[in-house]
Amino acid sequence: MENSFSELKAVFINCTLKKSPEISHTEGLMRVSMDIMEKEGVDVELIRFIDYDIVPGVYPDMTTRGWDKDDWPELSKKVLDADILIIGTPIWLGEKSSVAQKLIERLYSLSGEMNDRGQYIYYGKAGGCVITGNEDGVKHIARDLLYALQHIGYSIPPQADCGWIGEVGPGPSYLDEEANAKTNDFTNRNTTFMTYNLLHLAKMLKTNGGYPDYGNSRKGWDNGKRWGFDNPEYR
Repeated sequence: MENSFSELKAVFINCTLKKSPEISHTEGLMRVSMDIMEKEGVDVELIRFIDYDIVPGVYPDMTTRGWDKDDWPELSKKVLDADILIIGTPIWLGEKSSVAQKLIERLYSLSGEMNDRGQYIYYGKAGGCVITGNEDGVKHIARDLLYALQHIGYSIPPQADCGWIGEVGPGPSYLDEEANAKTNDFTNRNTTFMTYNLLHLAKMLKTNGGYPDYGNSRKGWDNGKRWGFDNPEYR
């Protein structure tokens, strides 16, 4: 069966600690996934989070909380317009970057917003992650990121993460020629599978108009609807 993904939009957010135009090894692996999506006709955008003036916080617009400037309200429009979000991060001391944590917190700031079905705003979107570094942490970080994404409403397909780590300790990084990372079959396979799993899930969700609002509408719940729920307190 032929697949067409040309109606999909994907946003890749690189949470490197390096401002543009400095080379980001995490971006190097993210571009492998981006290249696949572009070949499949997907509208793809790459954002380097640290290039924007985005302050810490868990509110949609932190200028309402005393900050002079906050680029998140404008940037979040791109996130909400996309069917797929892929977060990329390096590994530092076994953890995702501080920039990645700030992104999660700003994503969370919108998690109480509703779509036109009265569901949380990220329902019907797919999420994944890309991780690179020279120390252990790929699976640990993927666990944290994917949990956070599903908690706020993103759908996570099978095998929704990929990564590359070099020899533990100082040494070549993903884009360094001596790392030979571009020929790593495990990383290339997982990156490819992640990409297509995200495409398939996002297409299924988009084709079906997201999730039905039966049993999961905050608006319905607030209006007294309980579907199959029976409060154990009154049994």
